[in-house]
Parts: sequence; structure tokens; C-alpha cells
Amino acid sequence: MIQNLSFLAYAIIGANILATVTGFKKESFFLKYHFQISKIRDGEYIRLITAGFLHVSTSHILFNMFTFYFFVNFVLGALGNSPFIFLYFGSLLSGNIFAYFFHYNEPNYSAVGASGAVTGVLFSALLLYPSIELMLFFIPIPIPGYLFGIGYLIYTIYGMKIQNDQIGHTAHFGGALGGIIITIIFMPEVIYTSQLMLGILSLTTLAAGGILYKKQRY
Repeated sequence: MIQNLSFLAYAIIGANILATVTGFKKESFFLKYHFQISKIRDGEYIRLITAGFLHVSTSHILFNMFTFYFFVNFVLGALGNSPFIFLYFGSLLSGNIFAYFFHYNEPNYSAVGASGAVTGVLFSALLLYPSIELMLFFIPIPIPGYLFGIGYLIYTIYGMKIQNDQIGHTAHFGGALGGIIITIIFMPEVIYTSQLMLGILSLTTLAAGGILYKKQRY
């Protein structure tokens, strides 16, 4: 599906590409701005933002930007420019802050990517358009948005628990949570139109809180 994007959407994609390519070429740039627990604990809080514009590979940024491309118009059209900017950066921050507290006792933990922000945009779209249907590359039939939301959040919670891959599940979950909360702030009527999605998120938030509590306790 080819669609026209606004200048704001192109600016966000361009900023991600520029920062990522610079990080590919200059390791010092990448190391200065990527997400690392020990550096953030030392007061380098700017990394909570800058890490969201860096990626580790071409496939990494392509996946994030394609996901952003497919959902940005849904959210931007419903919210408008200023609320969308707040949602994008708010989701980015909420994703990285959640990851920071989840991995607080792992000083060498590091991550990069726009996944938190993009997941916030994705779940905002699911909240704004609860009847939306999604097509996945490996499943040739439309999937109701709420089923995708259930599957995505279950997978994310599972990934947070086992932590045996290189995917930033904590940032994804925090980004989804931020995207939904910010969407509610700007369009509170979704509380009534998307009760199923909100119920799913409430249950998974409790599950994530339990995992975080056990992790920090032990």
C-alpha cells in the first residue's frame, strides 16, 4: 500500500535514517548516544531519547520505519500534528524508561531502536480504530486488530520473562503503554469505543508489573 505522508512523518523517518547511518559510520557517535543502563544511571538521560533514533542494522531500521509508515496516517489524521509529536516522543520515552527500571540492576544492558515509539503509534492506531484489520507477511488473511494486540502483548510479556533473545521487549511494552495513555489523554472517547483493547492492556500491565517486581526483588 503506497500512501502519501505528511512532512512531519517524513521528518521523523529522515531523522531515524540520518542518525542510524551516522551510527553505522561512526562508532563513537553510536556509543555516545545509545541506551546503556550504567551511563543513564550516571546522569546521561539524553540517551533515553537519542537511543530511539539509532539502529543496529539495515533490517532493524527498515522493519521499524515500515511499521511506522503503515500506521502513521491513522494516528496523525485522528490526533493532529502537535498531539502526534507528543505521542511519538512520549512513547519513545515511556518505552526506554520502562526498560531502564526493568534492567536497572544490569549496568551493561544496552539497546537502540525506534521500537518503543513505533509500538506506541501502532497501539494508538488499534485504540483509535478498534475494527481495523492487519495483514502480516506470514499470514495471508486479515487479522482483527484486537487479536493482533492480544498476541503481540502476550509475546512481549513472554519475551520479558525469558530474556533469551536480542529483542527489546521491555521498550516495546513501555511504548505500547505510553501510546495508549497519551491517546486517551487527547481522545478520551476511546475509553468507550475500545474497551476490549483497554481490558487486554490492563491485564498485561498487571502481568508486566509482577515480572518487574520479582526481577527487582531477586
